[in-house]
Amino acid sequence: MNSPKAKRIVVKVGSSLVTNNGEGLDHAAIALWAEQMATLLRTGHEVLMVSSGAIAEGMQRLGWTKRPQEIHQLQAAAAVGQMGLVQVYESCFARFNLRSAQILLTNADLADSERNANAKATLDTLLKLGVIPIINENDTVVTDEIKFGDNDNLAALVTNLIHADLLIILTDQGGLFTSDPRQDTSAILLSDAVAGDPDLEKMAGGAASELSKGGMLTKVMAAKVAAQTGANTIIASGREPNVLTRLMAGEKLGTRLSSD
Repeated sequence: MNSPKAKRIVVKVGSSLVTNNGEGLDHAAIALWAEQMATLLRTGHEVLMVSSGAIAEGMQRLGWTKRPQEIHQLQAAAAVGQMGLVQVYESCFARFNLRSAQILLTNADLADSERNANAKATLDTLLKLGVIPIINENDTVVTDEIKFGDNDNLAALVTNLIHADLLIILTDQGGLFTSDPRQDTSAILLSDAVAGDPDLEKMAGGAASELSKGGMLTKVMAAKVAAQTGANTIIASGREPNVLTRLMAGEKLGTRLSSD
């Protein structure tokens, strides 16, 4: 499926794209995401957003300069940070006369058939109302997700849940390279690949920044999950100006992982 034909889109933005180097939320960056999403809605797309940034915002509000190791401190930071995250998104979307909604999910919600059906029905209803759901992991009640989970996986599960056509994972890298471009100058960007190809997992082995948990491997694995319900995935740089509107206009940016 070509990007312009994808009606229902899940957009995942990483911590580095919505925070000031981990020090609270970057209001200007979030305003630009809101502007692009307003354009997508006007052109007939349905958009859901999976956003990191709650723990980074909570740390700033609490005056913490170092990410804590203790799980309940992380959960406290997430709880405080969620307040800021939704405030910023709500105010930025309101400038474009858009309404947003906060949805906090855990893997347990999506694994339980009744809760899964409820979450799907709620998201479907919000999309029909023209509301943009802002989805995040419910870090205040989970423990292993903070340690081992990531929003790439959550975005893929949401893609499956609502049968989205396309998952766009925005990162601070240009896409999936044959090796880590920060360490290997001969690394080549893969423009097209098939989701679930075992070679991709070998290629994507490197770690991420200290701030974010998800490296390129989690993005490749997310594309594999999204492909289970027929969705394509694009991994692209969120630093590219107007990346979302350009992708949906058919421009080739980043790496496209097709579901077939």
